[in-house]
Amino acid sequence: MLTGMGNREDLLAGAKQCLVERGWGGTTVRDIAAAAGVSHAAIGYHFGSREALLTQALVEAVDELGGEVRGASFDLSERGLKKMIESFAGHRSLWVAQLEAIVQAERSPDVREHLVRGLREAREGLGGAVQSALLIGLMVQWLLDPEEAPSAKEVRDGLRRL
Repeated sequence: MLTGMGNREDLLAGAKQCLVERGWGGTTVRDIAAAAGVSHAAIGYHFGSREALLTQALVEAVDELGGEVRGASFDLSERGLKKMIESFAGHRSLWVAQLEAIVQAERSPDVREHLVRGLREAREGLGGAVQSALLIGLMVQWLLDPEEAPSAKEVRDGLRRL
């Protein structure tokens, strides 16, 4: 249970914790409220819905995670790609939650709006749409089939060939 930050901040921290532990689909309002140490009503009061809270928590968590790999990965060097790949393994549940949110965005305009905003910021930070597409594709390959997913060196060599 979190304490001392205020309901809104506690809810965001609790939702981030739940995303990591349970994923998007497995996180209930009850789980978030329990992790945050607040009532269920606080979610509606501060965020309007579970989806809005989870989306905000996911955007913040991915942004925080981006800070870990930002300097190295944005230039798509072999070192940066290796750091990004390590992030897929080290923070697997958060990356999976992001994919779950992408599916949810098909049915929720609010979720879509938040994720689109985050995607646009990521594109800008990565230096463009091609870099963003490359890293998203790499993430999916590493999450689905890490044994056969391309290494940082293989990606870098492939980029040189292009």
